[in-house]
Amino acid sequence: MPTVGVKRDLLFKALGRTYTDEEFDELCFEFGLELDEITSEKEIISREQGGSKASGASDVILYKIDVPANRYDLLCLEGLVRGLQVFKNKLEAPRYRRVAPVSGEPQKLIITKETAAVRPHAVAAVLRNITFTQERYDSFIELQDKLHQNVCRKRSLVAIGTHDLDTVSGPFTYTAKPPGDIRFKPLNQTKEYTAAQLMSLYKTDSHLKHFLHIIEDKPAYPVIYDSNGVVLSMPPIINGDHSKISLNTKNVFVECTATDLTKAKIVLDMMVTMFSEYCSQPFTVEEAEVVYPDGKTCKYPELAYRKEKLSSGFINRKVGINEPTEKIAQLLTKMCLRSEVTGVGDEIQVEIPPTRSDVIHACDIMEDAAMAYGFNNIPYTTPGTYTVANQFPLNKLTELLRQDLAAAGFTEALTFALCSKEDISDKLGKKISETRAVHIANPKTAEFQVARTTLLPGLLKTIAANRKMPLPLKLFEISDVVLKDETKDVGARNSRRFCAAYYNKSPGFEVIHGLLDRTMQLLAVKAARGDGYHIQASDDSTFFPGRCAEIFFRGKSVGRLGVLHPDVLGRFELAMPCSALEMDVEPFLGRTAETALAHEVAAAAAVHRPPPARPASTRTVFGDVSAPAGLRALDDFLADKSYVEGFEATQADAAVFDALPAAPGPALRHLARWYNHIESFRRERGGLPAAKGRFVLDAFEEHVDVDAFNKI
Repeated sequence: MPTVGVKRDLLFKALGRTYTDEEFDELCFEFGLELDEITSEKEIISREQGGSKASGASDVILYKIDVPANRYDLLCLEGLVRGLQVFKNKLEAPRYRRVAPVSGEPQKLIITKETAAVRPHAVAAVLRNITFTQERYDSFIELQDKLHQNVCRKRSLVAIGTHDLDTVSGPFTYTAKPPGDIRFKPLNQTKEYTAAQLMSLYKTDSHLKHFLHIIEDKPAYPVIYDSNGVVLSMPPIINGDHSKISLNTKNVFVECTATDLTKAKIVLDMMVTMFSEYCSQPFTVEEAEVVYPDGKTCKYPELAYRKEKLSSGFINRKVGINEPTEKIAQLLTKMCLRSEVTGVGDEIQVEIPPTRSDVIHACDIMEDAAMAYGFNNIPYTTPGTYTVANQFPLNKLTELLRQDLAAAGFTEALTFALCSKEDISDKLGKKISETRAVHIANPKTAEFQVARTTLLPGLLKTIAANRKMPLPLKLFEISDVVLKDETKDVGARNSRRFCAAYYNKSPGFEVIHGLLDRTMQLLAVKAARGDGYHIQASDDSTFFPGRCAEIFFRGKSVGRLGVLHPDVLGRFELAMPCSALEMDVEPFLGRTAETALAHEVAAAAAVHRPPPARPASTRTVFGDVSAPAGLRALDDFLADKSYVEGFEATQADAAVFDALPAAPGPALRHLARWYNHIESFRRERGGLPAAKGRFVLDAFEEHVDVDAFNKI
């Protein structure tokens, strides 16, 4: 969540009253925010850089407020105050208007075709006759930074440029040129540089160096000129010094260049709506015209209002309240969503302003209604259904395997999910194109360029880092690899793998082969073709010729094992032989994931489970559970209970479970839910707490009613 820092006294002045820290914390909670920290600039510097650096820093109290990531309208003091004032019914939500220039044509931004390969989109607007103070100016700059870090994705999607319109002359041209052809004096510099020189200059700049990668490999850099050839900006890196804004600026030209037009519109709307209140005509924004390469023209900002209709019944059901339609409309209006009752049933028409780009679906409107109602005011209710938590089957199987592989004498390693391209290709004797690897678009280091497609490089690097340890080194890892998969909506999928390596003075292939056999024994997979597993000779550039085998399960290849090729070992700086095994775990899911691994069962043996014995008595305090009436009574009893007695499983549950002659059908949903839950305690039922009452009767015992406290 983004954190917004505001000066407490300035905030209270804008709100029109003062609050204690506790009162403001409560107000933030009611509005869906969190007061994260109460601090000062001096305290922050002292904590981060030491007390000596904090001398002279301001002691003004700062409120650090956590804001939802999609509430871009709350990222500055202006939006925060506006939202709270409307929430407290002290202010009506303003209406934002786009207006034409009082005289003359609107400012034009002409986009040339050269931008298509770099940043093809641009939007613009003008804040006319704005009045800045130091606090407003600081907030204006800070909002740009917050938007750049948030919705703009560190300028990769959108870059904001703000300029003193009185220092430049339209129409403006947005184009792209080779770095050597762009020359201007950048913001806060004293001389002119070419774009290529700027890229070198800013490589050591703690702030701007993080954005250089966006365009540095492009043959042409984006640039905006005015009609006189003055450079306004080189997005997304730096603005020109000529058009920088100051406290004396009266007219601000705002431009946003982007790779995503929708995001650009949102960012422009957010910038101008937040600060249009300081214009001579509050909440009005002067339009600008954008001319596209194909001749099409559009006017910005859009400042689009849209209307949605939904029922108060939908909100009441989802939130768990029962409020009249008029009250729901009032709650939504408090959240800057003007709402009115249409008169058609319980229908409400909601107007969504341009500042609320976070409202996409009806559920977003419902969430705002819940927030305005007050989460603490929502009555507590007992859920209509119960669910039983279970460990994810793949993770359960993984945990069981980990325990037994460790018991086999192997040490578990946990390696990085990212690695270099060479780790999964050249070092293993493979081509990177064959690996189906997912590449990182902007890797920070050469060590983390791709998502791993195999666990083997991680184990080999771990062995290399510990090769001075006593031999043999026996390591294993069970983790996910990432593979490209066009059938998935994200284009890739995770695959759970098991990998083991044995490093010693001799290859130790028999050790790795034995580990494979032991693993299959634990998985209750017999050594046989067809329904079991088998291995057969194979060729793989990672392994020594003639010392590699492919593992097959039910006729499908699931992995490989063998002695690693000396060249592979050399590339990982290993001087002794090493055998390795890697295979998929997921094909075995469903065979043993829901039960313990078969420790005592031989690989070829079959597991025989005798049919359940008929219960000694089916007579219970609920009736005879071998008859429909008794089952229905038990189902009704469990409708709002998780257990027969108390709030945890006890021997009372075990006794009633044993009295049931068979698993209940789906029609008895409460009983079926309880039955499945108690069945999961089969292995540990002997350790369940004793029952306080008796629920199962002898075969000829008279029926006894159970009272409200579950006692006979």
